[in-house]
Amino acid sequence: MIHDDLYATGLEQRRRMFGPAGAEGQVEHTTDLNDKVQDFVTRVCFGDIWQRDGLSVADRSKITIAMLIAQGKSHEIRVHMRGALANGISPLELREIVVHSILYIGIPGAVEGLRALDEVLAENGISQDLDGESGRTATDTGA
Repeated sequence: MIHDDLYATGLEQRRRMFGPAGAEGQVEHTTDLNDKVQDFVTRVCFGDIWQRDGLSVADRSKITIAMLIAQGKSHEIRVHMRGALANGISPLELREIVVHSILYIGIPGAVEGLRALDEVLAENGISQDLDGESGRTATDTGA
């Protein structure tokens, strides 16, 4: 791998989002099999694209999660939900991204997103009591 400014910036972004395991833990275990992928992810994805003006890192997290849910990429959904929490995205915002996805990708994709969010919140000790919506009744809403 080329260790230049893009690499250093990308590694730092990975560290902020995914901790040492998602930064040094990934690149230090690079092999001839995966070196091109790790180089691309570190330098281009996180060192360049995630650093561009026009969208905040938080917005990029939201967009990435929505696209991963739409593609049904289970592992990456979980990875990026963890990163989104580190980027300041609230559990409520993550839930709303999943709920919104029902409209555009359907229930099965949204359910996979909810499974991922459930796991990520549990592993981080974050309550699923987000807004009290589940306890509301028709009387509460005026229906």
